[in-house]
Amino acid sequence: MIRRFNRFELKYLVHARERDAIIEDMAGYTLPDPHGDQGTYRVTSLYYDSHDLTAYWSKLDGLKYRRKLRLRVYGSEHFGDQSFASAEIKQRINRTVQKRRLPLSLAEAYALCEGQGLSREVDAADAQVASEIDFMVQSQQLQPACVISYLRRAYMGDSYNAHLRITFDEDLTGSSPEHGVNGGALTRHIAPLGWSVMEVKVDETVPIWVCRMLARHQCHLRRISKYCAGISALYGPDTGSRGLPWMSC
Repeated sequence: MIRRFNRFELKYLVHARERDAIIEDMAGYTLPDPHGDQGTYRVTSLYYDSHDLTAYWSKLDGLKYRRKLRLRVYGSEHFGDQSFASAEIKQRINRTVQKRRLPLSLAEAYALCEGQGLSREVDAADAQVASEIDFMVQSQQLQPACVISYLRRAYMGDSYNAHLRITFDEDLTGSSPEHGVNGGALTRHIAPLGWSVMEVKVDETVPIWVCRMLARHQCHLRRISKYCAGISALYGPDTGSRGLPWMSC
């Protein structure tokens, strides 16, 4: 797992028939992610926010600098205390996305994101991330806000496109967070049926063949936030009264 990186992330909303045509176009340039079943796996994230939803409104208001805290697990089984997890700060500065991840057991990740710190020593770089998470939790009084889950098809660039990653996320749901990453009593679908969120992720520049492929399939950039869509779906239109997060563009 890459623990720290900066990159650009471009998001698009594509229908299943377009997705399949795009994946066919990618053949020869990309390979399925080695994780999961031929690059397909489920991703589940528990997002934390302040009582007045600072992270949510920062996105809707289009702030150039914003960050949020999430706890992430992979797979579709019921997650226990010793399941592999990561606590992650996702930060955006203008168009650059920065992530700092700390791999932990699920129990350790819960404790850290609830302001209890770490019960064991880690290396200096991970200790710095843990300290930053603890500061965010304490200063903003963060609490679990919602759980976002989706099925991801992930592709990696070949040796000539080593820093390229293209993903397709479908079957997106938002759940209430009373049982952590195992979800709660309230669950809502947050994407139209048959549609996927496609993300093109690069360190610096988008390869020319990707630009041509996006133009050929008439893909248009979307300012999509899975977290904002989940909050709006779970807690009603008053929460998202300044705009519809899912289709904001």
